[in-house]
Amino acid sequence: MKKTIVGIALLAPAVLFAQDKKGSSAGKPYTIEGTVSQQQNPATVYFRMRKAGENFVDSAQIKDGKFTFTGSLEEPGLASLMLVQKGTEKPVSMSRDMLAVFLDKGVISINTTDSISKATVTGSKANDDYKKLNDLLSDVNEKGAALQKQYRELAKNKDEEGIKKLEAQYDALDAEEKKIENDFLSKNTSSPIAVFLLNQVAGYDLKPAEIAPLFKKLSKEAKNSPSGKELSKRLESARKTAIGEQALDFAQADANGKNISLSSFRGKYVLVDFWASWCGPCRAENPNVVKAYDKFKSKGFEILGVSLDDKKDKWLAAVEADKLTWTHVSDLKGWKNAAADLYGVRAIPQNVLVDPKGKIVAKNLRGDELASKLEEILK
Repeated sequence: MKKTIVGIALLAPAVLFAQDKKGSSAGKPYTIEGTVSQQQNPATVYFRMRKAGENFVDSAQIKDGKFTFTGSLEEPGLASLMLVQKGTEKPVSMSRDMLAVFLDKGVISINTTDSISKATVTGSKANDDYKKLNDLLSDVNEKGAALQKQYRELAKNKDEEGIKKLEAQYDALDAEEKKIENDFLSKNTSSPIAVFLLNQVAGYDLKPAEIAPLFKKLSKEAKNSPSGKELSKRLESARKTAIGEQALDFAQADANGKNISLSSFRGKYVLVDFWASWCGPCRAENPNVVKAYDKFKSKGFEILGVSLDDKKDKWLAAVEADKLTWTHVSDLKGWKNAAADLYGVRAIPQNVLVDPKGKIVAKNLRGDELASKLEEILK
């Protein structure tokens, strides 16, 4: 479920808060005025959010039951607050007390007795809408949590048959979730959370035919916001890299510094595989890609691996450890990889299958899907 993934990203442990840098960005000022009326022990509130594409963090001591944060926003944004009492910092996973709040300009009040996760938030229209949406999704989220619990148990027991049976339930729940979100968007086109929500609906594999009509309905202010402009850019990238379009050419250096272009593979089927050494799902998917490559490389199939690493040694170590014997390139710029940006990549693993004439014929093939597709086209 998309919401579950978002939640995991927000509810990061305190150590992750400490790794980011404090900073500021231009925009409209906001103030968070917090009250913890029954706080007994010395405590700290940690603050984290994305601003201008980077993580912004801060912290404040609770004094006389109160804490304050100030800053500026270019647009409303989702933040997380975590309350840590002295003596409960470790283990973090056992003492996490967190609140997701959608910040807006002006003064926002956060009031609670002793747990920030149970706080009442006022003064933010964005957070009011965020709460309304989450109330509408509460039943779906409860069902999703139950399915995740079942999945973990099945995975623990390596029950692949049982996991497959859950897929239909996940699909039905995703459809229910999407309907609720789409209905909310259609009725709240000027909401300060509209672009945020549309990004969640779009997911990492944005489909222009589904998202463009919803984007068109958004208010002018939403479209012209920083996130709105970024989403517009994603839509354009998705249109240019849709199935049936000519693959956008690019060139990056291999491990020896030699530039390798996508167009140099013309005449063969080539999988452009976006991944990274630090990406767990990518590494878990690699055995499936290896299996497909070994089976079809003699039939005109090649792979061009594009790494979103920024450390050459870690990139090459992963290539060797996972026995990835195809061509690999990277500009070593991490998430700012030029080829990934060209293809609108916002999450990995992702891949694009290009035919001998340079046309995109499939995208994001996972598990047995890659081998099945190659079996179909390389008879």
